[in-house]
Amino acid sequence: MQLPAADPAIVSRRAAIVGALREIVPDGVIAEDTALRAYESDGLSALRQMPLVVVLPRTTEQVARILSYCRRDGVKIVPRGAGTSLSGGSTPLGDAVTLAMGRFNRILEVDLDNRCAVVQPGVTNLAISRAVESDGFYYAPDPSSQIACSIGGNVAENAGGVHCLKYGLTANNLLGLEMVLMTGEVIRLGGRHLDAPGYDLMGVVTGSEGLLGVITEVTVRLLRRPETARAVLMGFEDPGQAAACVAAIIAAGIIPAGLEMMDGPAIRAAEDFVHAGYPTEAGALLICELDGPAVEVDALIARVESLARANGATTLRTSTTEAERLLFWAGRKAAFPAAGRISPDYLCMDGTIPRRRLPEVLARMQDLSRLHGLRVANVFHAGDGNLHPLILFDANRPGELERAEAFGADILRLCVEVGGVLTGEHGVGLEKRDLMPVMFGEEDIRQQQRIKCAFDPDHLLNPGKVYPTLHRCAELGRLHVSGGHLPFPDLPRF
Repeated sequence: MQLPAADPAIVSRRAAIVGALREIVPDGVIAEDTALRAYESDGLSALRQMPLVVVLPRTTEQVARILSYCRRDGVKIVPRGAGTSLSGGSTPLGDAVTLAMGRFNRILEVDLDNRCAVVQPGVTNLAISRAVESDGFYYAPDPSSQIACSIGGNVAENAGGVHCLKYGLTANNLLGLEMVLMTGEVIRLGGRHLDAPGYDLMGVVTGSEGLLGVITEVTVRLLRRPETARAVLMGFEDPGQAAACVAAIIAAGIIPAGLEMMDGPAIRAAEDFVHAGYPTEAGALLICELDGPAVEVDALIARVESLARANGATTLRTSTTEAERLLFWAGRKAAFPAAGRISPDYLCMDGTIPRRRLPEVLARMQDLSRLHGLRVANVFHAGDGNLHPLILFDANRPGELERAEAFGADILRLCVEVGGVLTGEHGVGLEKRDLMPVMFGEEDIRQQQRIKCAFDPDHLLNPGKVYPTLHRCAELGRLHVSGGHLPFPDLPRF
């Protein structure tokens, strides 16, 4: 993983850029080295870079003025939410303004009649559910970082969570967006209605990782809390049995609210950290949550328990209280920080595979572990095949970070090889940028970049992310070359 080299011409104009930003946001510009240190990385902390300057706008009008100024003066921008990205999507650049949206932290409206809420992008994921829980509603996508991650970042990465199997990813729970383009123009996509006519531009923007515009308002769908929710905890001797049980549950036509899997190292780390009552002797653990009317949940639990026994479950527990259900999930949601008990550092990967290939991929991952000489703990959304291998390493040992990166790249290549994809919810960012050709052909990538050019022809928004080779928009047929003179001849290429 490499950061793009800073443009000396932009760096030399730093004082003028800081001054211009202070005219737009007098109380929201950070330019001192010690204060900038807080923004030097996102959740992918293996990559660190001090930003040129950080600006924290309060209003959409300020965001529009900032983008308009940056486009006019050729200054790059890295949009940033809560900074919890695990793919380097909001890693700062040394020649770019970091546009931090943390001040956009208000819930603007809760409309229970239309089952939606209008929120600013800096509102945390969990805050939406907490704002409506007393009325019996909630917001369905629930990433493990939901206590900290922002809804704007969720839109940028199309975040999921443990309940995305039944209720969908962020894209399935959005109704509308307000976004500022690089020109400073403010546009609205969707609304409070179920569907919008014409091209699905909201679908294009969701998961675009800050490459197309800056989101300043989000309208999300709210759901009624189910009457009953119970979780079944299943322990197995080995991951192959657990994977077979996952396939059996889905094949039986059961769509759980959540279906999560952990292997032995992850089970023991999470249990030591949370004390959720996990069977530490198990080689694999499944958590299956069923929700809906009580009579339906009871019937589904009986079927899941029967399937678990048929596939060799050695431990079987079903939650009897809400506190017990939440405790089951607490261990799973704390699995990433719990890995810190067994390793100084880890890389969290994010590939998705067909469910039927789970046993094969887990076995081959162990082969890769031996090849690279590094341990791996597996925590993932088994129901939709979204893997989150945690590669354990020590950055203080020379060469281990590089070996961890090579191990992670091999895992992602394996995911594509078996018919999967490079990312399920964490995005491409810097982490998977150079692996894009593994999944996409040259023309596929060019077509994606043509969309980028339509929104940001100067490539000023989050440059150096997602695409391994940055084509000039003229090469992609988006800009007119007149008299042999290419527009934007100083456009950097990475």
